[in-house]
Amino acid sequence: MIEIPESITLARQAQSILAGKVIANVYQATSPHKFTWYNGDPIHYAKLLAGRQIESVVGHNEFVTMHCDSDVHISIAYGTNMNYYPPSQKHPAKHQLLIEFDDKSFLAFTVSMYGAIYAFEKDLDNPYYQGSLTKLIPLDDAFDEAYFQQLFANAKQNLSIKALLATEQRIPGLGNGVLQDILFLAGLNPKRKIATIDDMQRGDLFHCLRHTLRSMTDKGGRDTEKDFYGNKGGYKCILSKNTYKEPCPNCGDEIIKEAYLGGSVYYCPSCQPL
Repeated sequence: MIEIPESITLARQAQSILAGKVIANVYQATSPHKFTWYNGDPIHYAKLLAGRQIESVVGHNEFVTMHCDSDVHISIAYGTNMNYYPPSQKHPAKHQLLIEFDDKSFLAFTVSMYGAIYAFEKDLDNPYYQGSLTKLIPLDDAFDEAYFQQLFANAKQNLSIKALLATEQRIPGLGNGVLQDILFLAGLNPKRKIATIDDMQRGDLFHCLRHTLRSMTDKGGRDTEKDFYGNKGGYKCILSKNTYKEPCPNCGDEIIKEAYLGGSVYYCPSCQPL
């Protein structure tokens, strides 16, 4: 899933390759996916996008947006993969959208689980997209400890810490994936009620949040996700689908995997007691 580290990494890589390229052709899905969300009917994307030149690529929280001339935009989010291919490559057999440039290089979009591929003119009337443009994230200077404490104050105190941080778009782009290491390093169980977390623990969590997201971003995203070129990110996740069968790196205890609030959580029962 695209979360904060991946959106920034994808945008940085895509900007260096795509800026200045002109869209020549748009190909519809060869493998329809019922959990792929478009802006209207994607059959109209070709008319909207053909002839447009990509001017910039920006990552904002869980979205990556390509800004074109004539105020036209292409934005992807969530489980949408965006892979770039040089002119010598053949089109992949399966995709949910494919954009070919006038030099015959192309972008293929595929969706894992669920994802968005939005093409639009001027602005997109979508609350998640708008929130990604306007809300602060922990990498912003204005996201300070006072702002973080206010998130706690404004929330119902019977919420779990996962519910506070990774639901309701309070922090767009901070999802279940990046949350695992943040909570592990802070010593907090994802099911822990926020009313039981004292000021010192909140301060530790704030610093773990900022430091971990910065490390993930600086290293080109997580090793559970792929970048613009199809390579895994450089940040090695402590707790993930790839590592949960290994013992806790702190105490050697068995890592627990559970379904919770729409996704799997991983935690050490000794280091992250409930």
